[in-house]
Amino acid sequence: MDDSSGKKEIERNDLEDSQVPDAEGLNTSGLPPWTKQITVRGLVASFFIGVIYSVMVMKLNLTTGLAPNLNVSAALLAFIFIRTWMKLLQKAGIVSTPFTKQETTVIQTCAVACYSISFGGGFGSYLLGLNKKTYEQAGVGTEGNTPGSYKEPGIGWMTGFLFVTRFVGLLALVPLRKIMIIDYKLTYPSGTATAVLINGFHTPQGDEMAKKQVFAFAKFFSVSFLWSFFKWFYSGGEICGFSQFPTFGLKAWNQTFYFDFSLTYIGAGMICSHLVNLSLLLGAVLSWGIMWPLIGGLKGDWFPGTLPESSMKSLNGYKVFISIALILGDGLYNFVKIFFFTTRSIFTGLKNRNLKTGTGADHKNEALDDPQRNELFMRERIPVWLACTGYAAFSIISIIVIPVMFPVMKWYYVVVAYILAPSLGFCNAYGAGLTDMNMSFNYGKVALFVLAAIAGKDNGVVAGLIGCGLINSVVSISSDLMHDFKTAHLTVTSPRSMLLSQAIGTAMGCVIAPLTFLLFYKAFDVGNPDGVFKAPYAIIYRNMAILGVEGFSALPHHCLQLCYGFFAFAVGINLLRDHSPPYIAKWVPLPMAMAVPFLVGAYFAIDMCVGSLIVFVWYKLDSRKAALMVPAVASGLICGDGLWLLPSSILALFKVNPPICMRFDAS
Repeated sequence: MDDSSGKKEIERNDLEDSQVPDAEGLNTSGLPPWTKQITVRGLVASFFIGVIYSVMVMKLNLTTGLAPNLNVSAALLAFIFIRTWMKLLQKAGIVSTPFTKQETTVIQTCAVACYSISFGGGFGSYLLGLNKKTYEQAGVGTEGNTPGSYKEPGIGWMTGFLFVTRFVGLLALVPLRKIMIIDYKLTYPSGTATAVLINGFHTPQGDEMAKKQVFAFAKFFSVSFLWSFFKWFYSGGEICGFSQFPTFGLKAWNQTFYFDFSLTYIGAGMICSHLVNLSLLLGAVLSWGIMWPLIGGLKGDWFPGTLPESSMKSLNGYKVFISIALILGDGLYNFVKIFFFTTRSIFTGLKNRNLKTGTGADHKNEALDDPQRNELFMRERIPVWLACTGYAAFSIISIIVIPVMFPVMKWYYVVVAYILAPSLGFCNAYGAGLTDMNMSFNYGKVALFVLAAIAGKDNGVVAGLIGCGLINSVVSISSDLMHDFKTAHLTVTSPRSMLLSQAIGTAMGCVIAPLTFLLFYKAFDVGNPDGVFKAPYAIIYRNMAILGVEGFSALPHHCLQLCYGFFAFAVGINLLRDHSPPYIAKWVPLPMAMAVPFLVGAYFAIDMCVGSLIVFVWYKLDSRKAALMVPAVASGLICGDGLWLLPSSILALFKVNPPICMRFDAS
């Protein structure tokens, strides 16, 4: 999801319940040096995994703005890639070096660093919010939406922007890794789950398990790819093909209630929790089933009937701003909660002289605090001077380059951002270690509103969007790196190799992500509110910036009252979840998830609920097999459909259209 405040609920991985990182015990004999943990075959594997996942994540980002956590899936694919490589070499009579869990960890880290830029780089939110189409959708005559305040996407400036912003955050928290991982014993559930999976692969039992997962992945990957290829033949028009099948009738189809046969969304639904999927469906029913038909019927009363529906003063304005109210209510609540929780935990830890009994750990996690593992983790130090010098150097480069790219973004804005960023990054990384919630987009939104207000009417929108990107990049990658360090700690992987692999993956992503985005941007109608690639968060972020400049005068009639109501609803529903017994809390919907279909539509929520239903039935029939196979099957469905996007995009670029239009009209 664009905002990660629901990340803890989004991830459903039974591996997190396992608190013993290596069932075979810690065996340090033959541990490869850090220079041997990064291999050529590993970098090749990381590149291919990064490309495939970048395409998949970019599609999800530009269609729904939602993406599940794919770290475990990436680890599985890394294992599959290297094992296949080794078997091919073995058949050719070539002896290859042993495959270790450290190499798997490095590949997974590099690949995740690469494809995460496709989601966290702003291609579906703050960067796309700068383009001309989003500027026009926000209303050319809208106060605060200054004429000319747009910048069309380009490979040059986007790649440069990513390089100067993403690398700053890479070194911000490196000196604090011992405090976060060893002293405070923060759990970082995603990092722990990935480590448990990787450790499990490299055991005799894990090898047999991996074979079953590889077979399932390959089978469903093939099915997904062939199905996407088959669907393409019937999609020779704007509203043609299986993706426009009126499953529940034409009236329901007009309100976006239909099953669109997307295996990507079904796979994503299998990875996301039941709560996320049901929240999406609830949001779809509330918006497209009730609210939008009612508000649309007030045309001529609440808003002029002569305005097109896409105008921000028409129905689209209600869709956008009510979504913003839900997102801000949920984000602000979680921001305050995590900030309070983090501050209290740090204060408790400082009061306690013995940090080993401090925050972030409970008794059942003491098994993770293996002295030998800690010693190995700290043996290969990353010099503090290197981290500080690197952060300063990258910050200076960014302070020089960003104002050149965006003259409205004054250099002193960037200086202040990078002075505050390490503190914000620490708060976010600490909170993520406790709760698994990455709040980087919420920190970015705070920067967006502040800079939009400070920069003023003429420059506020662009300054706010770019400021959001600066803070989000530093805060996000700092948290991601701590997750990786946690995985390294539990798999006995060198922090040096992890940092270097993260840097290599980031460099790959800074090139691959813009290329992937521009492939979509040139081949498809990205940003069209009536198309497939709606990119809902682009218009949301731009209107947030306009709100920061103009205040509530930017809202349509009666929209402010509705926004108040939904903001209060988001806060109230979070309070209800946090203060209810578990058997009630697990059914309380997530406002952030509910907000997504308000703009996108109901169809993808239906697909994801189908994925959730498959998992539910599978667990009822055979829970042990389901726990083993669900990640592999879901990854296969997502990867197969995602891979087909590459040839279909190339065909679209060369104006090769599908030969058949399968369309459904009333008789």
